[in-house]
This record gives sequence, structure tokens and C-alpha cells, in this order.
Amino acid sequence: MASILDEYEDSLHRSVSGQQSRASVGIPHSGYVNARLEKETPIFNKQRIDFAPPEKINSLVVSSNQLCMSLGKDTLLRIDLGKPDEPNQVELGRKDEAKVYKMFLDHTGSHLLIALNTSECLYLNRSVQKVRALSRWKGHLIESVGWNKFLGSETNTGPILVGTSQGQIYEAEISVSEGSLFSTNPDQYFRQVYTLEEESGPAPVCCLEIERGIEGKFFIIATTRKRLFQFVGKVPEGTEQQGFSSIFAVHADHLPSFREFPANLGFSEIAFYTPKLRSNPRSFAWMMGNGVLYGTLDYSRPDSILSDERVWVYPPDIDITVNKPISIVLTQFHFLLLLPDRVKAVCTLNGQVVFQDLFLEKFGSLTRMIKDPTVQQIWIHTEKVVFRYHVQRESRDVWKMYMNMNKFDLAKEYCKDRPECLDIVLAKEAEHCFQNKRYLDSAKCYALTQNYFEEIALKFIEAKQEEALMEFLIKKLSNLKPSEKTQTTLLTTWLTELYLNWLGILQGDPSQRNLYLDTREKFRTFLSSPKNKDCLFNNRASIYELLASHGDTEHMVYFAVIMQDYERVVAHHCQHDEYDEALNVLSRHRDEKLFYKFSPVLIQHIPKKVVDAWISMGSRLDARNLIPALVNYSQSASTQQINEAIRYMEFCVYQLEETQQAIHNYLLSLYALCRPDSLLSYLEQAGTNPNRIHYDLKYALRLCAEHGHHRACVHVYKVMELYEEAVDLALQVDVDLAKSCADLPEDDEELRKKLWLKIARHVVQEEKDVKKAMACLSSCALLKIEDVLPFFPDFVTIDHFKEAICNSLEDYNKHIEELKREMEEATQSAKRIREDIQEMRNKYGSVEPQEKCAACDFPLLNRPFYLFLCGHMFHYDCLLQAVFPNLPAYKQAKLEDLQKKLAATSQPSKSHHRPKDADTISLGKGQQSREQIKADIDDIVAAECVYCGELMIRSIDKPFIDPQKYEEEMQSWL
Repeated sequence: MASILDEYEDSLHRSVSGQQSRASVGIPHSGYVNARLEKETPIFNKQRIDFAPPEKINSLVVSSNQLCMSLGKDTLLRIDLGKPDEPNQVELGRKDEAKVYKMFLDHTGSHLLIALNTSECLYLNRSVQKVRALSRWKGHLIESVGWNKFLGSETNTGPILVGTSQGQIYEAEISVSEGSLFSTNPDQYFRQVYTLEEESGPAPVCCLEIERGIEGKFFIIATTRKRLFQFVGKVPEGTEQQGFSSIFAVHADHLPSFREFPANLGFSEIAFYTPKLRSNPRSFAWMMGNGVLYGTLDYSRPDSILSDERVWVYPPDIDITVNKPISIVLTQFHFLLLLPDRVKAVCTLNGQVVFQDLFLEKFGSLTRMIKDPTVQQIWIHTEKVVFRYHVQRESRDVWKMYMNMNKFDLAKEYCKDRPECLDIVLAKEAEHCFQNKRYLDSAKCYALTQNYFEEIALKFIEAKQEEALMEFLIKKLSNLKPSEKTQTTLLTTWLTELYLNWLGILQGDPSQRNLYLDTREKFRTFLSSPKNKDCLFNNRASIYELLASHGDTEHMVYFAVIMQDYERVVAHHCQHDEYDEALNVLSRHRDEKLFYKFSPVLIQHIPKKVVDAWISMGSRLDARNLIPALVNYSQSASTQQINEAIRYMEFCVYQLEETQQAIHNYLLSLYALCRPDSLLSYLEQAGTNPNRIHYDLKYALRLCAEHGHHRACVHVYKVMELYEEAVDLALQVDVDLAKSCADLPEDDEELRKKLWLKIARHVVQEEKDVKKAMACLSSCALLKIEDVLPFFPDFVTIDHFKEAICNSLEDYNKHIEELKREMEEATQSAKRIREDIQEMRNKYGSVEPQEKCAACDFPLLNRPFYLFLCGHMFHYDCLLQAVFPNLPAYKQAKLEDLQKKLAATSQPSKSHHRPKDADTISLGKGQQSREQIKADIDDIVAAECVYCGELMIRSIDKPFIDPQKYEEEMQSWL
């Protein structure tokens, strides 16, 4: 094990050394570089708004990208942040000394409530320019508003809750009339539903929030300076428009559940974090005298929505008696506190201040901080200036805090896109699990880190945690790249050795049987893993050695099967006399080469099953390669066992229709040895055509002769057409067999007569049977009595031949008469032929003047022509043109030669001074030669009508248009 570790350590150092040498600034024991190439943008990025108010800013609210700002005494400025260059200014129209106390903007940015310090309240809808007073609200100083996010719309607020400075909670509804800009009273109703109290009596309602949980349950949160109240109840389905009176009515006789803290800021403020638009808030932060109460919201709880509460005290530099916080805003992982001259951001995970922004005195004292929940932007204003904060990648360092809190799953979730941070978290988690003796979990985490392999491996070895070490190696192996072949090989080999060691330990302990089976299954899964297949295959020799050194034959066979090393599997079964198992492996995997190799061994022990397996393989096996196994087996086996060899050979010959000579020869040898009857039937079935016989005739003849199978020899002689030898041998067996052989040479009467004479001589001289000899005469027409007589001894009387001699004489007479009749018929035929010739010479035909050539359709009498018996008439040149292309080559050549000779005889003589007698003689000879030439031409050209003779029949498969002239003919038609 130590040597394997050293080898892997060296290879891993070589592969990682380049990375480690370059990571001069980075994570210890890691391949990741953690150097920041440029300054990172802060989480809270401040931006000063380019806006110079004409008057001091009294109040500012923002929601859904709609910003409303109270300026001076009587001006209201509305800005759609999507169109910041188009501000809208509205005048409150107040003549008295009333000032804006607070403003409240709903979640849609449509409804604006303006609370005045004169205990009055004004309303302004986004779609109108005129501010309306809410008469029913008069006499109440509004401290807070709980908007209805579930029923509110752009024209109707739905039932909302209103908190006053006297502790009363009112339910109200504001609606914009569809017939005109406003109805007579925009406030539909205004009724008190509850009063909040502290120990000293009614206290101002600082904050109100309405949330809806599951199954129609509503949660209402209300805060005073020191207390946080919760009202929980269900509003029946379909009655939501009727408001929340039923929820408060439940607590008419007793106080609802609340949280109370002793310190007092003189006010309190609660903030919520909503991860997505139109979803429920996920967490809250309540700023009060003792600090900030932070927690999550669990809507499934029956009585209280608040969960996981904790109080983060204010930082040491905040003294609530001197510079108490003014406002609070909650983000996903931080809450921001607004102080008169600065902003502090505190992490909700550990309570540490992670950000502080100090404002210059020239901007004035900070007044208020609010957040637009729809776009997650934070706004801060003084009386002169407005600032905006963008929250960017707030979760960038959250992983580190979760890691320090040992919340590793959350830490990994927040750094899954940053591998260098994920590596740190995994290393920390692995170390934490190791220290807590959770070694398997530690191994899984270590395998995912970039820490040095050898350090981790030695760590588990020193702790004697072999199972964890195996888990670590398995995970490390699964993370290796395909190119890291050396590391893969070493890990695979090491894991194999560890598995074998562990299995050896467990196998000897009966109490660990279940663990042994589980480990064995894991080992087999490891061996059969597709990812490890190539590595195991390339190093199978080493794995075999390991398996052999541990004596684990079971897994050696299992591994051989996985590697498809069936030769080793079969050899193992044969060595242990498990021949049936070996044959099952061969039959299952159907490897021809393995059949050839192991059949000699298997057929010695289970011949019938082996032959059955061969037959099941069918044509995939070459029977020639199995013959050595059969020969070796048949030499030492009994007749019954040889029958198995015959069974397979017969299957090859009759079922597979094998034609290989070696197969047929071997089957012949088996037949000759054990089955003579089958031998003769096989030979007869093979036929007598030497070209269709697949066995060696000479070998078959020698084999039959050695074993004394004469009938079979006779058959082979007949196939070889050695009829004399066949008859000679047949006469030793059966005369009838010899007779059948004697009739075979049908085309050679002389040989056939000779063979029959052999039979007759044998019958007469050897068997001395005159009657049988006479029977030979009747069996063969070629034999005459005179041919047989010399074979008889002199003392034989004529009585035995009297009938045969008479029959012979009668045959001669019949033959003479037949010849006479044939001669007479020939004489008559010759006479009729002479008469037909004479008649043909005198035959003629008449041609009308208007007759036309059948080929060119021109008048026939204009040129030399031919008239055929069928009635067709052709000009000489037209007939020649039609016949010439269809003549054989030799006739074409002969015709051309005759035409040249004819042309030569028609030329006038060049000599003008020859004697007259000589000219006459020459002309006579020329005329005779010319007529002969013309007759020869006629024999070729006018042998038959070109339309009615064989020429037309032979040309039936020729195209009408010559293929070579097809293109030319086609162009002529265009």
C-alpha cells in the first residue's frame, strides 16, 4: 500500500506542480489562484441624485419606481423613475400653517396618503392632479398604514389598516369613482378595530403590515415603541372585501401575542425583505430600543409568523441617548441603519458591521431611508440632497460566514460559481467531519478539494480508517480526467488491493456476513463500472495478479467475465473439473475460437452436451477445426461414444450442407469403422456425378477396401467410371450387381459388350450355369450366341442353345427385311426430290407495271429486282442494303469479294488491236464467269425474303433505331 501511495504521490506532484508554482497568491494546498486583478465593486454602491430641490425636502416615499417628494410647505413632486425627465408637480392648496408629517405610498405606486401635523389626511391618486381631503380621517395623526397587497388595485385600495399616534388601529378603504375623478367621499369608510397599549396605556402605532399565509390565514403585525404585536386569524373565502374586523374581534377580551423590550427609542420601525415581486416577505428586522430583532417569517406556523428570532445589539459607537438610529432597511443578508451622519450595514448572519458610509456635513443631517421593494433600491435624503444605493452581489462573502458557522451546505450553495471559494469550504467541512469522527463524510469532501492527495491519504491511514480511505479514493477516482491515465491506473490498483484486503478480513468473521455481502457488491460494482473499464482492461494482468495473490478465485472469474476474458473463465472451470460450467460459458458467449480450443478437453467428459452445443452454434463453427478433437476422442472411445461424432458430422453434411472434403472424408471413415450400412446409403445419396461429390474418391476406395466393404467399393468404381474393375469386384459379390454395372457405359457399346462378356464368362466358367448364361443373352442385346459359345466346354449339347440359335437367326432375318424397306423408301424420296427440282425450274411469276419495291416504295421495273414466292419484290440494291448488315462476317467478306469480281468483268478491254477471234473467245469466257458470279451473289442476297425469312426472326430483338445513331435521329425530329 505504501509503495502505491508513493507512486501516486509522485505522479500527482508532476501533474499539479505547474499549477502550484504559478499560484503564488492563492489558497493553500489548492490549484486555484485567488488574486484579484481589479478593485471589486462594493456591495452597497452609493449614487448622488443630480437634483437640486427649490425648497427643503420634508418627506420622501418610493414604490414600484414611483417617487413622491414633499417640498416646502405646499408642493408635492412626483417622478416616474422610468421617465425621470418628466416630473409632475402638484400643489396641496393649503392656506393654513399645516405641514406634511408623513407620507405613505402603496405597493403599486398608485395611492398616496399625506398625513398633516394638523391631524388631517390628504389623498392623491397617480392618475389625477388634484389632492382630496379624507374627511372621515380628520382628527387623527396618522403614524402608519398597512396596505392590502392582495385586493388593492390602481383605483381601489381594498381594506387597509391605519395606525394613529393614540394607539388606535382603523380599517379604511379608498376608492376612485369611475363616473368622475372622485366620488363625493373617496374614503368609503373609516372604523376603529383595535387599540394598542403598553404598560403606561395607549401607545402610537409605529408600523403595520398585512400578510397572507396558507389556507386563507392572515397575519397582521403591529408595533409600538416597545412592543411587537401579532394578530392571526382566518378570513372566510369570498369575504376578504369585508375587511379584517373578524381577526381583531378575536382579541377583544385579551391581548394578542407580542414581543416586548425594555429600552425605548421613542419610536420603532420594522422592515421586511421580499425576494421576488408579489411574493411574501421572507425575513424581518425590527429596530427598537435594545437593538434589532431579526428573524424569518414562517407562514406554516399556527400562532406566530415569526421564526428563528435573535436580537442584534447596536454597534458600540451607537448611543441611543445621543445618536439613535433613524430608519432601518432590510436586504437579503444585511440590515442598514440610518444615523444622522452615516449609514451602517450589519450582516444578519453574524451581527458584524460590514459597511459604513459617512456623509459630509454640507449635505445636512440625514432625514430618512426607505427601500423600493420592487427594484431593491435604497433611497436616503436630507433636506437638500437625495442619494440612492444599488445593492450588487450581496451574497459574495456569505459563504465565508456560513462556513464559519459550520453551515457548510449553505456555504457551498453561495459559492457554487466560485471554485476557489468552494474548495475552501469543502476543505473546512472535511476537516470538521474528520475531527468529529465522521470519517466517511470527511473522505467525500476531501475528494472534492484540491488539497494534496498524499496528505489526505496518510491522514486516513494513520487514523486506521481503511473504509474512509477507500471512499476517498473512489471519489478521487471519479473526479479524475480521462487524460490522467497514470493516476487512474494507480488509484484503480490501490482500490482493488484495499477491497481484497477488506473482503478477506470480513470473510473470516461470520458475524460480519451482511457487511461482507455489501462490500462484495460494492467491489463488483467498482470492477464493472463503465468509467473504470478501459483502465482495468489495460491493466488486467496486474489485477489478475492481485486476485491470484489473495486467492480470490471467485472474483477472478467475475473479473474475467467483465473483461470478456472468457478463455480464462473456461480454463478455470476445466482445471476444477467443472466441465458443465465451462460449456455453459462457451454456449452463452458463443466464441468460435474458444470452442476450438476447449472442445478437445470437454468432449472427453461430456460428449453429448458438447455435440449439442456445437449443433446449437450451427454454421458459426467450422467443423474442420473440430475434427482434431473428434479424432482424438474417437481413437480412445467406444462405439457408442463415436456415435456422437457421427451425429455432429451428419448434422454438418445434411443440415448445414457442408461441402468441405475433409468433413465428408471424416464421416466416411466413421461410417466405414462403425456403420457399414450407413456408408453405402451415404455413397448412393451422394450420387454418381464426380463433379457433385464432396468426398475424395480415391480415399473412399482405399477406406472401403481396407474394411472389406465390397459393395461400397463397387459404387466408388462406378463413380470413377472404372467399369471393368467395378464388374470384376461385383462378380465376387453378386452377379446382379455386376449386371447393373455393365449397363452403365451407355455411349460405349464396345465396352458394354466387353463387360457383359465378362459376366457371361463368369457365369459359364465359374458358376457353370448354362441357363443363367442364356439369361445374360436376353439381358444384353449386344451379345449374340456366337459371342458366348466359345466360353462353353466341348461336351455341352446343342439342346441348350437351340432356342438361342433360332432366335438369333430370326433376328438376322428381321434386320435384313428392315434394311430392304429402308432402301426402297430412300429410292422413292430421291425420285420425288428430282421431280420437285424440275418443277421449280419451270416456275415463274408475273409483275405488273405499277408494282413498287417493298423497301423504297419506288417503281419496281426501273432497276433490276428480285421476286420472292411470298409475293414481296425488292430492287437489287434495296435488298442488298437490307440483307448485308445482318449477314455473318464471313458472308459479308465473301459478298464484297464477289461484287469486286463482278465489277472487274464488266470493265471494257484496254487493248484495241487484239484479233477478232481472240476477242470472241475472251468474251465467251467472261460471260460465263459473270453469270457464275451473279448466281453466287444471288445465293447469298436472295436466299430468302428479307421480310418473311429467318432474317426477320433473328432481328426481332434489335432496336428500330441504331443506338449509335440515336442522338442524331433524335435531333432530326426536333
